[in-house]
Amino acid sequence: MEEMEDKKTILIVDDEKPIVDILVYNLEKEGYNTLEANDGVAAVEIALNQKPDLILLDIMLPKMDGLTVCKKIRGSLNVPILMLTAKDEEIDKILGLELGADDYITKPFSVRELMARIKANLRKSEIKDIDNNSSEDTKTKKIVVGSLELDLDKFEAKVDGEVIDLTLREFEVLKFLASQAGQVITREVLLEKVWGYEYYGDIRTVDVTVRRIRGKIEKDTANPKILITKRGVGYYIRNN
Repeated sequence: MEEMEDKKTILIVDDEKPIVDILVYNLEKEGYNTLEANDGVAAVEIALNQKPDLILLDIMLPKMDGLTVCKKIRGSLNVPILMLTAKDEEIDKILGLELGADDYITKPFSVRELMARIKANLRKSEIKDIDNNSSEDTKTKKIVVGSLELDLDKFEAKVDGEVIDLTLREFEVLKFLASQAGQVITREVLLEKVWGYEYYGDIRTVDVTVRRIRGKIEKDTANPKILITKRGVGYYIRNN
């Protein structure tokens, strides 16, 4: 009985039954519980009522498209959302500023790769929960670098004292960079340490997320003062 309670639940949102069947089969074989939704309206209702641990969300859906579904769910739930998308979709749109999707994977996808992504996202989500629950009340954990301040207990970021609305993934990127301020971190290291992908994953996901963060923390994204690009290498937080 205890094992059943420990099982993670994944909501699959796709209107193509063969894809849903394949995902259900493979996820249940890996020990996950599954929920299914075949349109956007049902997806939002099931997600908010059942509160799954992770959501696989197709972009092209009847009744309500996946991008709208993502926005509606993200307003209430902080669970990993992986977008399922056709190859010709633009990443910038999929991982757009207002969406808060954690990652994307293109169809047709490798089941092995998808499982690796799911495990990585669930692992990162569990680590955040542990960190949040075990934080000490007596001393707030903060990282302050110049005008940037990160409250690690509240998962809250401020620039010049103003609270910035970040997704958990965006916060984790800033936290990792700020904890090593002044040091250039490669995209590959960010993908491994923040997303948890040792092999699978598209480094463009990192670039899109950084652009999204810049749009929130920088006054002039064309001339950033906080989150800097080292061309051809990676990114760093300026520490002066």
